[in-house]
Amino acid sequence: MLGFLSARQAGLDDPLRFRRAESTRRVFALELNKDRDVERIHGSGVNTLDIEPVEGRYMLSGGSDGVIVLYDLENSSRQPCYTCKAVCSVGRNHPDVHKYSVETVQWYPHDTGMFTSSSFDKTLKVWDTNTLQTADVFNFEETVYSHHMSPVATKHCLVAVGTRGPKVQLCDLKSGSCSHILQGHRQEILSVSWSPRYEYILATASADSRVKLWDVRRASGCLITLDQHNGKKSQAVESANTAHNGKVNGLCFTSDGLHLLTVGTDDRMRLWNSSNGENTLELYSGSRDCNILAWVPSLYEAVPEDDETTTKSQLNPAFEDAWSSSDEDG
Repeated sequence: MLGFLSARQAGLDDPLRFRRAESTRRVFALELNKDRDVERIHGSGVNTLDIEPVEGRYMLSGGSDGVIVLYDLENSSRQPCYTCKAVCSVGRNHPDVHKYSVETVQWYPHDTGMFTSSSFDKTLKVWDTNTLQTADVFNFEETVYSHHMSPVATKHCLVAVGTRGPKVQLCDLKSGSCSHILQGHRQEILSVSWSPRYEYILATASADSRVKLWDVRRASGCLITLDQHNGKKSQAVESANTAHNGKVNGLCFTSDGLHLLTVGTDDRMRLWNSSNGENTLELYSGSRDCNILAWVPSLYEAVPEDDETTTKSQLNPAFEDAWSSSDEDG
């Protein structure tokens, strides 16, 4: 680190390189908090966690035993060392408990009175937090791998669902039915994520090595299929128009919605420009015994909405049209 400081002071090193080195050092120095623990309720592995965005106080966990637990993260004891207690749980004896492993849990983005869960038992369940009873249940023909609700939607209540089939299904919480299907992938859908910037934009990741961005208002649906080679010809034909050289089993948008992170079974994590689908070539890799990933927001500043330097030629035309339109315009 002293070498980096000396080089930076002498003007011999790029400031971005120093930031990345320091960020990497901090990530590898991370340790478990010795003062805070979480009460153990699950009898087997925990597959999914979600902390509600309203207060940041309550956390949901879903396990491979089908159990869902709600925790209170607040330190009510005011002691330096404390254990976060479980407030309630949907245990094995609950009449509405999932039969098999819970793969995803998510709080309703605007209210802690409701949350959702999906499972290998081919169901997506909508729960009333106060009564711990199901308000609605969506049944599917295939195993459910992932689901997600938009954190910013005001004009729709769609839940995107990824299953063992190649079709992305959109469930409408208002009508209680599957509203429509997005077709384009060739294998199972392993992860789905709505943009935190545009309420109609959805990203999906599949076992076919592809990541697609959709505008769910469009009949054609798919806007972009991410290409790790940015349109350039690759030596391997099978890697053309793919995001990873293997299954893409995870994705998420950065908090500003300007970039998309994807991770695959090729032990690679890639960073993409979400407006034009360009691979930024920021490549993160993990060895067989280590796969630590970190996003540092300060490295990429948000672009103001009215920034005149962002021209239409920099954006995918389909995105420019879709994201600038509104229901009031037409």
